[in-house]
Amino acid sequence: MFVVTVTFQIKPDQFEAFLPLMVQNAQASLTKEDGCRQFDVCTDENRPEEVFLYEVYEDEAAFQVHLTTPHFLKFDAEVAEMIREKTVKTYKGVSQ
Repeated sequence: MFVVTVTFQIKPDQFEAFLPLMVQNAQASLTKEDGCRQFDVCTDENRPEEVFLYEVYEDEAAFQVHLTTPHFLKFDAEVAEMIREKTVKTYKGVSQ
């Protein structure tokens, strides 16, 4: 298991345009990528310009494939100017 978290700080006037594109990218990842197991898009009403992603992939290779997919590349280009800040963290599952 390979987990990716992403926190976006969206420019104040861009949230309404950003969110549908983000949800569309998440849905495409879940339906078109065999290695994508979970892709949650989360918001907090107390932080209206923040979007948090929780993504689970089969392994790191599946995540690397995700970064090359047409839907991700399109999303990334469309939202580039909407983002004020982006923080990405990755984690590997611990075997028990």
